[in-house]
Amino acid sequence: MSDFLGFDWTSLFWPVATLIIGFFAYQLLQKFFALSKNKNTNVVLQKQLTNIVFMLLLIIIFILVLPIKDTLKNQIIGLIGIVLSASIALSSATFLGNIMAGIWLRSVRNFRLGDFIEVKGMFGRVSGRGLLHTELQDRERDLITLPNLFLATNPVTVMHSDGTIISTEISLGYDVDHKVIEPLLIDAAEKAELEKPFVYIEKLLDHAIVYKVHGLATDINTLLSSRSKLNACVLDSLHQAGVEIVSPTFRNQRMVDSQTFIPKARKTKNTGSNKSKNGQPESVIFDKANKAEQVDQTRQQIEKLQETVEEMSKTIKDSSDSDQKDKIKAKQQKTKDKIEQLKEQLVIEETELNKEGKGED
Repeated sequence: MSDFLGFDWTSLFWPVATLIIGFFAYQLLQKFFALSKNKNTNVVLQKQLTNIVFMLLLIIIFILVLPIKDTLKNQIIGLIGIVLSASIALSSATFLGNIMAGIWLRSVRNFRLGDFIEVKGMFGRVSGRGLLHTELQDRERDLITLPNLFLATNPVTVMHSDGTIISTEISLGYDVDHKVIEPLLIDAAEKAELEKPFVYIEKLLDHAIVYKVHGLATDINTLLSSRSKLNACVLDSLHQAGVEIVSPTFRNQRMVDSQTFIPKARKTKNTGSNKSKNGQPESVIFDKANKAEQVDQTRQQIEKLQETVEEMSKTIKDSSDSDQKDKIKAKQQKTKDKIEQLKEQLVIEETELNKEGKGED
């Protein structure tokens, strides 16, 4: 029966068994990564690399168990090696280059999810990181996909997490002493809630002096709002001091020499209604980046709590005092309950993140 139609069908047992075992092994591998997703922030990178290696090994094993001559097996494996070598050689500048750049960026850890970065004039918050690309959310709330090789071969500016210096320029005529202007600009920076303000005289033009006021913004999540607030405070400070902000060429062309172009101050009620209606624009502009940062923070919090649980287990094992063991066990159980709560929270956060834009971390 096994020689039906002149072919030994029992020789197909191992090839078929290899495919079946490989299929179930692949499913177990995917379940493993699904279960470990809450414990490892680099799970996407590891999953993609592991899948590539697994499929390559499965193909080689399948060829080895085929009921064909050894010489033919060697030729097929040699052909696969040639194809892989040619593919690597042809795609090393792009595909493989991006993979290597992605691994390098993860190992360097110069930025993470939620950080503000700028590269080649593109500014935004990191909203996603993958094996081949990094995703930014820009000022217009749009998503920019950057190849990892591009980030690895170009200077990347990362905003300091403790704060960054913001500034604004203004040009004024030579008729106003710089000793008058500099304190006004410093006062404007302080009203804009910037720390350690200072002023530079940037340029001496033929018709005006260019001043640049700087200050430390400690909350980088409101970076755009802080810049706008600084500009508004500069206007208010100079106008209230009677300093006219107009170009000298404009002054020479107008016919109303006695009229100054300073808007009249209007009294406004300081209520929280306007703030509650408008809110912070960054929460709308960088919504996906905010969610991605929250997911990353939750994962890190879970990792720290799991390390605490392991340390408690060692303490319980080494301790000889039964009362102390009971206290540590009770504290350990509370920590485990907190981990489970965070895991449930993480699932909700990841679901919301996956609904945003085009990708996930």
